[in-house]
Amino acid sequence: MPNDSTMQLVVFSLGDEEYALPITHVQEIIRYTEPRGVASQTPWVKGVISLRGKIVPVYDLASRLNLSVDAVASKIVMVESGDDMAGVIVGDVEEVLTLTQDDLDEVPAAGAACIQAIAKVGDRLVVLLDPAGIFAADTVAPHAATTSSRSNATASAPAGESLAKAAA
Repeated sequence: MPNDSTMQLVVFSLGDEEYALPITHVQEIIRYTEPRGVASQTPWVKGVISLRGKIVPVYDLASRLNLSVDAVASKIVMVESGDDMAGVIVGDVEEVLTLTQDDLDEVPAAGAACIQAIAKVGDRLVVLLDPAGIFAADTVAPHAATTSSRSNATASAPAGESLAKAAA
């Protein structure tokens, strides 16, 4: 069934692959600055930065997606989902695409709650990420799920909120 509604996606690179986030969830894109490290049992939490006086957690998106990427971090994409905000480290921001629902395919059951769909753009495939999946502390990539030892109290709090409180 055709759907004429369009959506805009911010496309960025992680290594040689292209990923995207809905532009409605991208607050801003900033130049990469080394986050201040914080103690965390979650391997993809890189640390925190101060963004206009607010402490914001920064996630290593490649680690979050369980990718082994040897790319230079050049940007931090500030992502909002619900009441949470966090930065995700990416290689470079490439473009903003306008697509329709017909340009998106559902993801085969791969066990990755972070992935919302696959966008077909000419001969390219762009992985559309789910911002809520990035923030979900209990929804980790398959390999990381076996090493997670977070307590129920910590896992039930939003990831950005619990990290910001720990850093304060």
